[in-house]
Amino acid sequence: MFQSYTATTRPEDGPPRLRALRNALQNQGVDGFIIPRADAHQGEYVAPCDERLAWLTGFTGSAGFCIVLPDRAGLFVDGRYRVQARLQCASEFTPVNWPETKPAAWLRDALPAGGVIGFDPWLHTPDEIDALESGLNGSGISLQRMDNQIDALWADRPGPPAAPVRTYPENLAGVSAASKQHGVAKTLQANSQRATVLTSPDSICWLLNIRGGDLPRLPVVQGFAIVHDDGRVDLFAPPEKLDGVELGSTVQTRPVEAFEPALRTLSGPVRLDKATVPLRVLDILRDSNMSISFMQDPCLLPKACKSQAELAGARAAHLRDGAAMVEFLCWLDAQAARLVADRDHVLTEIDIAQHLEACRHATGALQDLSFDTIAGSGPNGAIVHYRVTEDSNRRLIPGDLMLVDSGGQYLDGTTDITRTIAIGPVGQLEAECFTRVLQGMIALSRARFPRGVAGGHLDALARYPLWLAGLDYDHGTGHGVGAFLSVHEGPQRLSRISQVPLREGMILSNEPGYYREGAFGIRIENLVAVRMDPRPEGGDLRDWLAFETLTLSPIDTRLVVPDMLTPDERSWLNTYHERVATLLSPLLGAPARDWLAHACKPV
Repeated sequence: MFQSYTATTRPEDGPPRLRALRNALQNQGVDGFIIPRADAHQGEYVAPCDERLAWLTGFTGSAGFCIVLPDRAGLFVDGRYRVQARLQCASEFTPVNWPETKPAAWLRDALPAGGVIGFDPWLHTPDEIDALESGLNGSGISLQRMDNQIDALWADRPGPPAAPVRTYPENLAGVSAASKQHGVAKTLQANSQRATVLTSPDSICWLLNIRGGDLPRLPVVQGFAIVHDDGRVDLFAPPEKLDGVELGSTVQTRPVEAFEPALRTLSGPVRLDKATVPLRVLDILRDSNMSISFMQDPCLLPKACKSQAELAGARAAHLRDGAAMVEFLCWLDAQAARLVADRDHVLTEIDIAQHLEACRHATGALQDLSFDTIAGSGPNGAIVHYRVTEDSNRRLIPGDLMLVDSGGQYLDGTTDITRTIAIGPVGQLEAECFTRVLQGMIALSRARFPRGVAGGHLDALARYPLWLAGLDYDHGTGHGVGAFLSVHEGPQRLSRISQVPLREGMILSNEPGYYREGAFGIRIENLVAVRMDPRPEGGDLRDWLAFETLTLSPIDTRLVVPDMLTPDERSWLNTYHERVATLLSPLLGAPARDWLAHACKPV
């Protein structure tokens, strides 16, 4: 099994660690310190040695930060994690609603007489620090670069990851590493830039057609890279990870310790992405009087727009994963029926997550999970990114809604799917909320839009049915997804704050939801790929785009209120289920095949 169910933090560990940190800060002569979730690579996932925020606070969510002052410690978390933060952290850590409350405003209120706040420049981007300094202007509060104060206190801190690197097959990537490097070099030349610094592991892995195992659920190698305008690449990673890997004559491998000295030898202009590069990199280049050109990581858009081979791989991965999901859902339905008939029957969240992982293992192709399975029953389903542990493991009862958000890493693709399942008969409120979430998912699935439209323009389509009832959810509607890379990939998003135009080949999630704290959670998620769409007869002469649904798995129609659906919504659902049954039935055992035929009956 890939997933562990042991709790990695305890609330009671936080207060003594907080006291030790405050003593250290007092000795350093500063009034506070910022502890982010991020590592030097600014990704969503971090290695165990970089779990500084969890070590201090107990909070294990994938986004957030803590600001520690002498008299308070604010834990800044967004809407996905507010319930979780209250459950995981001691009372000494006060959850702060972020981004509604900006850190600068919070600091101004907490330090009216001013003060000095320390931070580790390897763990923050220039954009972050620029925004914070701008917000603190005139407050008497200054920011000070300093060594990481957590590392000195963390006596049993794990060592850095050392998983071996492997070559990613060109037939799955669809484009050679040499061609990718040539493309990035052309981009640099077009912008009169001599080099670019890459610090995001998934960008480096995409560029070089390699994969690793340095992060949980994410097949990347941690390192840094410099790409020159002639296509040469300097890769900075531990040499022992690269044994036996052929990277080509244009790639020079060097130890991580050589990264800082190499930065000082560059000729400008050097391209940096202010949203992802550590501030320390910018400091080094500025200290060397280097000319800087601030532009987006040149790998982001090419990586997001999947090749034809990557799209074919995604379809194959979703077909395989869909069959595993049906085997799982068939089993879960049988367990739920036993539970309704026999209240002494025991079915827990861990049982569900383990059986789903076993179904994916049975494909013979699973490399890893794409993230720890979210298996939240009843009130736990309202914790958006709930991760079941042996301490929180809940026994299901009839009438529960069971939210299962999961995915697999396969060589040919990354999957991410959420289904909400009825455990016996449920109430009218739950069914109506489920139907509104489904209507939003269908609206986005059916969308046709002109080229140039961004995710921020489409997000409201998924929310509108909920808004009609005065309901909403506190997370984006969709995120980008990689090709045997990160399950959360940018720059594309389906979110009201996204301004990135959608392009052919981008893969995104479509996952509206609704969460009632203390009662239930609902989310329905399919992955979709952006494709060209034929111009409607009589329509404008312009490029039109639409979504191809990749995910193949039935939606629980027992939770649908049919009278709430329009004819077009009903048609979409029935057509989708017909497609699911046609494609998956040949891949299933007899019991699951029979179950699927019943689950896909027209509404």
